Amino acid sequence: MNTQGIIDFPADHKAGFVSIVGKPNVGKSTLMNQLVGERLSIITAKAQTTRHRIMGILNGVHNGQEFQLVYSDTPGIIKPLYKLHESMMSFVRGSIEDADVVLFVTDIFEQHDENDVIERLQKSEVPVLLLINKIDQATQEQVEEKMAYWKERFNAQEIIPISALNGFNMDRVFEELISRLPQHPPYFPKDELTDKPERFFASEIIREKIFLNYKAEVPYSSEVVVTGFKEKDDIIVVQAEILVERATQRAILLGEGGRMIKKTGIMAREELERFFGKKVYLEQFVKVEPDWRQKERMLKRLGYDE
Repeated sequence: MNTQGIIDFPADHKAGFVSIVGKPNVGKSTLMNQLVGERLSIITAKAQTTRHRIMGILNGVHNGQEFQLVYSDTPGIIKPLYKLHESMMSFVRGSIEDADVVLFVTDIFEQHDENDVIERLQKSEVPVLLLINKIDQATQEQVEEKMAYWKERFNAQEIIPISALNGFNMDRVFEELISRLPQHPPYFPKDELTDKPERFFASEIIREKIFLNYKAEVPYSSEVVVTGFKEKDDIIVVQAEILVERATQRAILLGEGGRMIKKTGIMAREELERFFGKKVYLEQFVKVEPDWRQKERMLKRLGYDE
């Protein structure tokens, strides 16, 4: 952990880790981006978009007291089918163990199948705030019914209805978190926004566009490795390898005459330019790496170890 630059801090400084957990597709990444005020986690309508534990760091002053909130967006909790999934679930376990507070996110439409999430949280002694997301799509009666259901089912410190998309009740979530933060010096320098390097966000932005542009198994069988990232005065040159498991997936990714990969590349480049605030030149190469989701060596190389 980089603590360089952390020298002076008030004795009553508050700092702590907040882990965002829940099933896939309940809005954890949207919530994380709202809480940090920056777009750090990729968001698509497909489940299991987040594969890593991504930290977003928020520094500020609340009622005259300095604080540092370190949020962790984690993969959705699933029953592992591949070694990749096992690695993803190890990120979740680690984030719960490290947490000072857990935000357990469910949504108004969840069909009461969060047993695996509940099981993990009940083994932990960390305070849990239960957030019911997507209430902008529900009636007041539905919200009250869902809150009553969770009150009976799970012993959360607070149950808060929210809309991460619209920012509804974010102030209340923030107040609840701040009140539970321990007094501690900052864990990261105050000018840091995340623990991930620029290459990581470049690969995540490209991967997001693959999730948006392709169907069926292709996004889930794909991984993006940034092999080159050179920042010059007026431009950033990014070279990326897209890994897939089969030759047929490579053909789908490329598309007829390379049209699909060109479209994906244009979308990714535009998003990279917005993210980095600078012109970007992007080169993409598609490579077949059979069964990479099952190979421990490959998963380590891709950063799926904690």
